[in-house]
Amino acid sequence: MTSVAGLSHLSLVAASRGLLDSAVAFYAAIGFRTVASTQSDSWLLLFPPKGSLTAGEEGLALRLVLGTSKESAKPSHTSEAAGHPTTLSNGICFVVEDVQSIARVLEEKTHQFQYDHTSRAQSAFSPSSIPPVSVGATLTTYDPLGNLLSFTDRISPFGANPKLALGVKTTADQDSPKKASDPLDGPRSVYGSLNDLTDVEPGSRKKRIGILTSGGDSSGMNAAVRSITRVALQKGCLPYAIYEGYQGLVDGGQFIKELGWEDVRGLLSVGGTSIGTARCAEFREREGRLRGAYNLITNGIDALVVIGGDGSLTGADMLRGEWKGLVDELVATGRVQASECEHLREDLTIVGLVGSIDNDMSSTDITIGAVTSLHRICEAVDNLTSTALSHQRAFVVEVMGRHCGWLGLMAGIAVGADWVFLPERPPPLDNAKYGDDWETEMCDVVKKYRALGNRKTLVIVCEGAIDRQLNPIKADYVQKVLTDRLHLDTRTTCLGHVQRGGAACAYDRFLATVQGAEAVEAVLRSKPGVPAPMIGNSHNKMTSTPLMEAVQLTHAVAEAISRKDFGRAMELRDPEFTALYDAFLDSTIYTFDSSRAVPDGEELRVGIIHTGAPAGGMNAATRIAARLCLNRGHVPVGIRNGFSGLIKDEVFEFEWKNTVGWQVRGGSELGTNRDHPQPLPGGPKIAPKGDGGFVDLGLIAYHLQKHNIQALMIIGGFEGYTAQLTLTHARDVFPAFCIPMVQLPATVSNNVPGTDYSIGSDTALNAIVEACDRIKLSANASRKRVFVVEVQGGSCGYLATLGGLTTGATTVYIPEDGISIATLQQDISLLVRKYADEDRRGIPCEGRVILRSEMASDTYTTDVISNILRTEGKGLFDSRTAVLGHLQQGGVPSPLDRIRATRLAVNCINWLQASATEARAALAEKPVNGAGSVYTKNPNHSCTIGIVGAEITYTPVLESFKDADVKSRRGTTQWWRGYTHLIKVLSKYEYVEDEQDGKVELLRNREPAAIKHSRKQKQDDA
Repeated sequence: MTSVAGLSHLSLVAASRGLLDSAVAFYAAIGFRTVASTQSDSWLLLFPPKGSLTAGEEGLALRLVLGTSKESAKPSHTSEAAGHPTTLSNGICFVVEDVQSIARVLEEKTHQFQYDHTSRAQSAFSPSSIPPVSVGATLTTYDPLGNLLSFTDRISPFGANPKLALGVKTTADQDSPKKASDPLDGPRSVYGSLNDLTDVEPGSRKKRIGILTSGGDSSGMNAAVRSITRVALQKGCLPYAIYEGYQGLVDGGQFIKELGWEDVRGLLSVGGTSIGTARCAEFREREGRLRGAYNLITNGIDALVVIGGDGSLTGADMLRGEWKGLVDELVATGRVQASECEHLREDLTIVGLVGSIDNDMSSTDITIGAVTSLHRICEAVDNLTSTALSHQRAFVVEVMGRHCGWLGLMAGIAVGADWVFLPERPPPLDNAKYGDDWETEMCDVVKKYRALGNRKTLVIVCEGAIDRQLNPIKADYVQKVLTDRLHLDTRTTCLGHVQRGGAACAYDRFLATVQGAEAVEAVLRSKPGVPAPMIGNSHNKMTSTPLMEAVQLTHAVAEAISRKDFGRAMELRDPEFTALYDAFLDSTIYTFDSSRAVPDGEELRVGIIHTGAPAGGMNAATRIAARLCLNRGHVPVGIRNGFSGLIKDEVFEFEWKNTVGWQVRGGSELGTNRDHPQPLPGGPKIAPKGDGGFVDLGLIAYHLQKHNIQALMIIGGFEGYTAQLTLTHARDVFPAFCIPMVQLPATVSNNVPGTDYSIGSDTALNAIVEACDRIKLSANASRKRVFVVEVQGGSCGYLATLGGLTTGATTVYIPEDGISIATLQQDISLLVRKYADEDRRGIPCEGRVILRSEMASDTYTTDVISNILRTEGKGLFDSRTAVLGHLQQGGVPSPLDRIRATRLAVNCINWLQASATEARAALAEKPVNGAGSVYTKNPNHSCTIGIVGAEITYTPVLESFKDADVKSRRGTTQWWRGYTHLIKVLSKYEYVEDEQDGKVELLRNREPAAIKHSRKQKQDDA
């Protein structure tokens, strides 16, 4: 140990505000007092018992700093271990009078520690000739920053004062464990004995995580590899790429490579998997798995994250199940030394991520790559539609889906198909009428549409489609049926591997990034004997479920189909799949089915109005709502140009042909504006946004009565929400508003209270991703350029946050957080450090983007921020601006927005119908003078429909008003807020690499063919 007597103070650096607060609370609990504090640092002083200091001495000063600056670390004995919050590489030893009091404090705070009150130690002579003394008690723990602390009542052999001295003794460079919510239950790593804490050699090994993609490729795999790599490094782990899937694991050598931070740059916009995937027959044999185990051990890899389908994850679990036997065999045969694998002799950590375009894995709502594949299908079929309309043709399109019809069903809904063939639900749909004759049933539906004026016919066939006798249904046969029976000019198109290709869409980038981060957390919390987890997504939250349970449930679907138990097969799919299938039947297959019409006297005149800014999916929702009303005997009434159009009598009754083609159209075919009902005195304090004006409530009530509107469906954003709130509040004055009303949230800003998603937000997010991908190409070409990109969203930072996460933005500025000088200084420091490091290491400089929400700050505008960056870059980097503007509102709606619009619209009509029935029953029981046939003042009959998790919810507007920030035009509860921190993690705010001059091998520039050739050459040479 070395003496540090005379040290002025000790600085410890916290990587985040949360860690800083935890550290301050920890040291305050053990006796330190805060003497000065700012937003970025705190000064604390240890006040020992009175009389214990000699004249002129002071207590120990401790400075806790927010950031990772080496400048603050060097003079105070701190270090920056790669991937950790900055920690003291050497432990801190405090001499105290009462070790037990420290133990009691930590026990009260449930902070783990090791306490030894029996050991004795031989002390040395101090510079002040203090004689040797015995150790009475020693307590050892970790502070929230991961620093090793020891407390003892032994008189210190160092320092001028035996009662208060600071010793620095060498300890292992321990990994920082996971943060907890309690300030004193933060990062710590406590081993089984005191010796484990004090005798570990410096530079102890870090967790090594192998990353492997296997099976069929899917867009988003690269985003997962990037996320796993960077989060692993930030957590103090070492990530390894295993090239070519399980084949690379079996071959070893050059197929296993350690990854650095910059190796995965640029992967977000690259489709497929840059580390490769391959079918591997050898891994199915035990000898192949033995070779795989050997390669993992020799590379020191003790955890494996596998991204693939059910077969890939089953293979990983098989390797884990055999692991101990494989390792024992390798040791027994002398291929590895026992010391090499002692740390992983008993267990191999396995974590699975599901990469599958079929979305066929149970226990998760969605899989990586499925939504991008749906994008490819919809793009292709949308293009086929124009030629189909021109020639009045029929197209039969084959899509992937061997045992799962997710792609076929979602594509059918999104493109407005006339019929879909799914493996889980074979035709015919009406067994009683058609028996096994699905051909006649399909032709009857198609003929019905043609008679209504439909010029095209679209049929979607999954590759695994079957009839009720398990006979395959092929696209060519469907074409023959349509040609022979209906004499339609019918063509077939097999999309094939087009569905796998291309850059990942926004949702898959988000899903893969967040699941990749969660996979690293799962590795760190994994324990021997616990089943390997599969990271999934359920109800809009990341989940961890036993991997093999999910695989077995997945196989159960195929088994149910093989038994012709199609009801069970549908049950095993997630509830959303069944709900969307029913929505497709109600809105498409059962067109003008008299058996499904409402009873006489229960028909409704349903007004459908758009308000606020246009959003992708508005037309799709209107189409479904209007057609469903027609199918059930209701009268859908279209109101053009919002509430100002209503008072001008711009009203019409929908016919079936009015909505042809609306499923794929962007904008608002009905027309929309920001004009808003004038609130009554004492009502909600609302002001129209932009060029909107107030519309008199009396005029609105008069025209609703004039057109006998008995139920109202409002499709719009925050204006739609406040408009319905205003109408509901005015029910006591205007009986015309005493009707069931429902708002379907439609806004790019995703700021409506009571829902996780608004239709239009996914379309806008994809527009941002596509634009930023192109902007980054320009920035990369200019090498040293930072683009500040302004996105929409009003006072809600959803688009900027999710856009930043899915485009790989350096940082984002959102209204919820605001912008300050300190924020800009931190961001500039990061950019300077990054560009300087790239120059020093000879890495091609990367173009970067920063996303700024349009209302993030009145002072720091997009131009101001760009000018500041350009000035402070001082020639190291340049800056430009890009304002995306209304590009985010227009264009073809994304498949997700079309699907959400369909599901929500069907449920809106169902809800309006049920609410009207309740209102009629209540009116019959308690008549109201002058009331119409539908009259209700029930607050529960004025709702916002929403998607919360995976569930459809109906929230009364008067109730959701409590969760609304009307002034800022957003809800107070925002599920996405936590992801702003992940953006900074992935942008290197909390990670500093060791000094190195090595070149970077960008995975996106890797040449897989060369590696495969070298493997073949090696095998030939052997």
